[in-house]
Amino acid sequence: MKEKRNDRRVRYTKMVIKQSFIKLLKQKSISKISIKEICEDADINRATFYSHYKNQYDLLKQIENETINDINQYLSSYDSKSKNYIPFDPIEKILEYIKKNSELFNLLINSNGDTNFQQEIIKIIGQQNIALINDNINLLKKEEAEYIFYFLASGSIGIIQKWLREGMKKPIKEMAEFILAISINGRKFFD
Repeated sequence: MKEKRNDRRVRYTKMVIKQSFIKLLKQKSISKISIKEICEDADINRATFYSHYKNQYDLLKQIENETINDINQYLSSYDSKSKNYIPFDPIEKILEYIKKNSELFNLLINSNGDTNFQQEIIKIIGQQNIALINDNINLLKKEEAEYIFYFLASGSIGIIQKWLREGMKKPIKEMAEFILAISINGRKFFD
């Protein structure tokens, strides 16, 4: 029983540290954030911080890894190779997760975001979009298929960045339909 209580305390402590860090990250770049500031805002001592993280960069990396794991968990129930696969569903799931964690995503994929994290998100989104070009992949060289993959993924990230910057005014369903329409129709979408 004591172990469960401690687990709850650890989760709470990590949550408070992350919230304080995100709050500070909205105000300044990571290189200007000190451990002392994080600890003061989270109302913890430095030893508690260092029992969980090496420094502010390690904290950011762990937040990014948890976020990527969460997205992959969200999407694990979708089999893009299935005949019943509908690409709209996973795109909508990703957007729901992003909206639920919009403050964090605004920091991670906009402005001062970590480019490695953005690349991981591009891979995830690209893997969802690749199902849309799988039918034509035999007609394409592998290199061409990879260009299309990165084009779709990078474009999707751009759309999501704009959506976040504008306060997510457009509904999730509409955004998912828009991303899907561009991915499926490409140039035809604009004709």
